[in-house]
Amino acid sequence: MTQPPSFAVISGAQVHEAITGREDQVTRMIEAAYRLHGEGATVNPDSYFLRFPDRPSSRIIALPASVKGDVDVHGIKWISSFPENVQAGIPRASAVLILNDTGTGYPFACLESSIISAARTAASAALAAAELSSRRGVRPGRVGFFGVGLIARYIHTYLAGNGFTFDELGVHDLSREHAEGFKGYLERSEKGTITIHESAEDLVRSSDLIVFATVAGEPHVTDPAWFGHNPLVLHVSLRDLSPEIILSSYNVVDDVEHCMKANTSPHLAEQRVGHRDFVAGTLYDVLTGAITPPAGTPVVFSPFGLGVLDLAVARYVYDQVTAAGDLQTVPGFFHELKRYG
Repeated sequence: MTQPPSFAVISGAQVHEAITGREDQVTRMIEAAYRLHGEGATVNPDSYFLRFPDRPSSRIIALPASVKGDVDVHGIKWISSFPENVQAGIPRASAVLILNDTGTGYPFACLESSIISAARTAASAALAAAELSSRRGVRPGRVGFFGVGLIARYIHTYLAGNGFTFDELGVHDLSREHAEGFKGYLERSEKGTITIHESAEDLVRSSDLIVFATVAGEPHVTDPAWFGHNPLVLHVSLRDLSPEIILSSYNVVDDVEHCMKANTSPHLAEQRVGHRDFVAGTLYDVLTGAITPPAGTPVVFSPFGLGVLDLAVARYVYDQVTAAGDLQTVPGFFHELKRYG
C-alpha cells in the first residue's frame, strides 16, 4: 500500500542557509529550468491575481507549475505584494510555496518563499545579463539600480556572484532615505564609484546596464532618447517602460504568452500596435543561439516570472535541508487515510 509522504515546514532561516553564497549554483539551476521549459518539460499555467477594490496597489498572486527532469515536482507559490508595508517597516512581499509529490499528488512541504522568489528573480536577471551581454560582445561597466528594495539587493548579489564588476554604480529611488540606505549597502562590497541620481534620466543615461526593480503599476519612463546609448535593460518590474521605448528596443522575454498579460509594458505595446513582432524571442532562444541580440540598439529583458523557477529552487532547498538532517515534519498532518474509516 502506498503511504502518503510526511509533511514538512521549512523556515526562511533554513532557506537562507541553503542558498546564501551559492549564487552561481542557483543561477545554473535557473538556467536548467529555463531549458526544461523551452523543451516542453514543464507545465506553467497563467498566474492568478487576487486584487482588492479598496487597496488597488496590493495583490496576492498564485503561481502553479510542474517541472520534470531532475526537479520532478509539482507545486504552487502564493505571494503577496503590499507596497504600504514598506512605510510600516516590514518588507513589501511575503510568500509561501507548496511542493507536491509527482506520484501521489500529496503536498509534502511548505516553504517560506519570499527568499526563494527573490533568489530566482535575481538569478534569472543575472543569467540574462550574462548571456545577453556576452552575445552582444559588450560587457557593461556602469550599472544603475532604479528602485532599491529587496529585489534590487538580490540582483546586485547575483550579478556579483556571476562575475560582474562595475567601475560606476548608480542609484535612483523616489525615497532619498531608501537610496541612501542602498548606497550604504553597496559601499560594503563595491570598489567602484557610487552615485545617487536625483533624476531618472540621469540614472538611465549614465548606465550601460539598468535594473528596474520598482513597484510601478504603469509606465513612468517614457522617452526613448534616454536609451540612445544602447544599454542592456533588466526590466524586472515589468511596467516601468512606455510602449514607445519597448517598440524602439530589441525585446527578450522569459515566456511570450505570460509576458503579454496584466498590462505589462510589452502587453501595452502589443495593444498599441496589434501584434507581437517587436518581441525577438525568449531567454531560451538566447541560450540555444536561436537569436543574437545586437550591440547597436537598446536590449530589454522583461521576465514575467515563471513558477517553474520557484519550484526548481524550492526543490533544491528541500533536498539540502533533508540531507542536513534538519527537516521538520508535522506528525499526523494527513489524518483521513482510510477510505471507509
